[in-house]
Amino acid sequence: MALLMDTRFLLRKVKDLRSLTPKRNRVKEKWAATHPKYPPTSLALQHFDATYSVQLGKMWPSVRVALLSERKYGALLNNFSHDAVLADLQEKGCRDFINDADTEAQPCLEQVSEEESGDVPVKKSDSDGQQLSPPQLSPNIPQLSPNIKCVVFPRGDITRFKPARPDTYRLLGYYLLDAASVLPCLALNVQEGHNVLDLCAAPGGKTLALLQTQAIRFLCVNDTSVSRTLRLRKVLQSYVPKEFLTDENIRITSFDGTRWGDIERNSFDRALVDVPCTTDRHSLMEDDNNIFSKTRTGERRRLPQVQLALLLAGIEATCPGGEIMYSTCTLSQIQNLSVVEQAIHLAREKHGIHLERVFNLETLTGADEAAVIAVVSEKTEWLH
Repeated sequence: MALLMDTRFLLRKVKDLRSLTPKRNRVKEKWAATHPKYPPTSLALQHFDATYSVQLGKMWPSVRVALLSERKYGALLNNFSHDAVLADLQEKGCRDFINDADTEAQPCLEQVSEEESGDVPVKKSDSDGQQLSPPQLSPNIPQLSPNIKCVVFPRGDITRFKPARPDTYRLLGYYLLDAASVLPCLALNVQEGHNVLDLCAAPGGKTLALLQTQAIRFLCVNDTSVSRTLRLRKVLQSYVPKEFLTDENIRITSFDGTRWGDIERNSFDRALVDVPCTTDRHSLMEDDNNIFSKTRTGERRRLPQVQLALLLAGIEATCPGGEIMYSTCTLSQIQNLSVVEQAIHLAREKHGIHLERVFNLETLTGADEAAVIAVVSEKTEWLH
């Protein structure tokens, strides 16, 4: 018994001695680096208070409250799923905000259509002076696709959607996203047989919304980030049947989007350019991977240049008569209207491409000109 006690004491002593052994190459964690005095979310709010209070004026306090409020998701219904998801969600109190908005906006759309009915596209001349008829342009008012359905809980109802369950074919019935993310896909005005480019596609919500139109002949999906592209591919595999995910219907790539004009010029009827931006709400909610962190200061300052390059690439990739949708997740005029105006100017001066603005989301959102964050442009001429 005494021997056992001595052994235990000895082992305990040896263990204590091992704990005193110095560890080489040990780095002490810096508190200042892991716990900054001003976290990125606070820096983002300071920046928005300084800029948006001037840009939005009296609207900023209410917009500020909205940005700082809890996110409310919408459920984009998957038309490839065979489950009766819509009826089930409607029983829970959800409503299809797209169908409701289309009905409410119809009188306003008709008024705009009457005001612009006298506009006639101007003919262009080729290098020999011969008059060429312009391509058949789509109406200035887009026809909202009846196949895109996104349901939300009523105003004031903060009920959360349950995770979607796979049907008998292992396809999920709906995709949760910010309901405003569907607006660019609606305004893009995709028609039957169109070839469509989604230049900055990940994580895949807008790509999935475009596929719900069931009108696209060929969809090219691209994102610069390889990891985000892999996530996008998994999203499509969870919502789209395997027989549809063929090279004839959809192509998924991970190229530098700013050089897309050199890869496929004059090839698409529609192009969605949903550029990287300051993502205002995310910047106010999440410190992790925040664009306002000090390590990403240079990246944030370069955003307008990257956005401009991506939009120009989308313009070059679109054929004459096509439409380009430029969208962001920010209210910044520098990242929205300024980028679009620069792109229109450079496309005309450097590439001989003439663009015109064909639709404003004001009729759908009720926002004034300064608050519109998405612009559709249409090619009326392609001069060489």
